[in-house]
Amino acid sequence: MKRINLMILAAGLIVYSACSSDGDDTPNPGSPVEKVVIPTSGATSPNSYPGMSLVWEDDFQGSSLNTSNWSYEIGRGNNGWGNNELQYYRRENTSLQDGHLIITAKKENFEGAAYTSSRLVTMNKQDFRYGRIDIRATMPRGQGLWPALWMLGSNFSEVGWPNCGEIDIMEMIGGNGRENTVHGTVHWDNNGSRAQFGGEKRISTGTLADQFHVYSIVWDATSIKWLINDEQYHEIDTTPAGLDEFRRKFFFIFNVAVGGDWPGSPNTTTTFPQHMIVDYVRVFQTNP
Repeated sequence: MKRINLMILAAGLIVYSACSSDGDDTPNPGSPVEKVVIPTSGATSPNSYPGMSLVWEDDFQGSSLNTSNWSYEIGRGNNGWGNNELQYYRRENTSLQDGHLIITAKKENFEGAAYTSSRLVTMNKQDFRYGRIDIRATMPRGQGLWPALWMLGSNFSEVGWPNCGEIDIMEMIGGNGRENTVHGTVHWDNNGSRAQFGGEKRISTGTLADQFHVYSIVWDATSIKWLINDEQYHEIDTTPAGLDEFRRKFFFIFNVAVGGDWPGSPNTTTTFPQHMIVDYVRVFQTNP
């Protein structure tokens, strides 16, 4: 992950950041043994939008992760990646199957941790400023699971967090009836203090683990809007000078945490392995 990690639970809002990459970009030498059942239903999104062009996508074809796009972040981080998370992030928990990225969370003892998972970043490889981002994915389920599809400012290594800014495109907290709710949040520095602004959307039926949903942001110089299945549920006005973080480039982070201050720990109702399955990520930008 990156080089700093904090978790602050204040006024009922979560703030967290990232840690440093291991710099090992060789193809994944191992993957989950089991054949993962991939849902066949759910929302989709178009391949184009009026007035916009597709500038980057990864549809996870082939047999191994494209390391021109992604790096693995390895280990337990500081204080469980700043959030008291319980997993050890490994390369081996990432696999590709039938054109899908699969991040698998397992209950297994490894390097002092009771669980393993994966965390992937596009830092120093793919970053973007503005556009529409669509990610089609299905979530894991169970108490203590914490999947996230998010972004950090590309100047993270120079200015640190939260000064770099953070855009959480999608977070879900497993267990206790929470698996039907998507959270979209931004975090930034406000005159030396951490600030955050988030919204959420509860889907009408089922959970985010039952089938595919499309998690999106529409981001420009004045605002960020969050959508699920093309329905907007949250927006922030980024025109104030103090939100200048969100007028710069950001890179992607995909991960599944186990435990932590927000979801709590797994319990006897939690079954493993659990999977976050990503069909594609697409970035569209306005035509010049």
